[in-house]
Amino acid sequence: MASGRPQGRNDPSLISSLETAVRQVRRPGPIGLAWNWRVELAITAAIAGVSIAIVGSIGLIGLAAVSGAGLAAGAALLCWPPAREQIVARAWCVITPHRVRAGCVNAWVQTRSGRLPIIWSATPTEYGERLRLWCPAGITADDLIGASEVLAAACWAAEVRVMTDARHAHLVTLAVIRNSHPERTGPTPHGWPHPRRAADDAAGEPDERDTPGWPRPAHRVGG
Repeated sequence: MASGRPQGRNDPSLISSLETAVRQVRRPGPIGLAWNWRVELAITAAIAGVSIAIVGSIGLIGLAAVSGAGLAAGAALLCWPPAREQIVARAWCVITPHRVRAGCVNAWVQTRSGRLPIIWSATPTEYGERLRLWCPAGITADDLIGASEVLAAACWAAEVRVMTDARHAHLVTLAVIRNSHPERTGPTPHGWPHPRRAADDAAGEPDERDTPGWPRPAHRVGG
């Protein structure tokens, strides 16, 4: 007689998966929309405020002159490689969170009520971007690990690696890898595996713990 729970149409995990797959993502409220688009809203508000101030001071002709000077300065910065790299890196930090949310929608990384992970921050790195996520009840790091290929395709990246927090299971870091870079020579705490996953063979090598060159993905270890 086969041991274990029978896998059939009454299996609770199967029913839960099917329910999640057919459930539509819940639309965010005004606060959620404002948080998701906070950078774009801040830039728009800043441009509008400066434009109104310029028009009030020197009129529409002055606004046109200032706008032309600003465009020329922006073009000059884009022609300077270090500045261009910084601008592109910051632009990806604005684009990538939207792409991660789109990937989560298409990979069914959502709660049973249709909520998506909350993206707290996005910072540029040598390899691409690093995103910090808050997973609501019903979403775990394993869900994101299973959807890593979908997330990489959604982000137009080479790879997405998932790293768990050492103290809080609901905090997850996504490493969106776009570029190769030289091996680091110092320790990188964000790249180390979760302490509860100490059975990872690669993490057991002292040399690799001291000089990780890439963020290490989280792995499940059987109990």
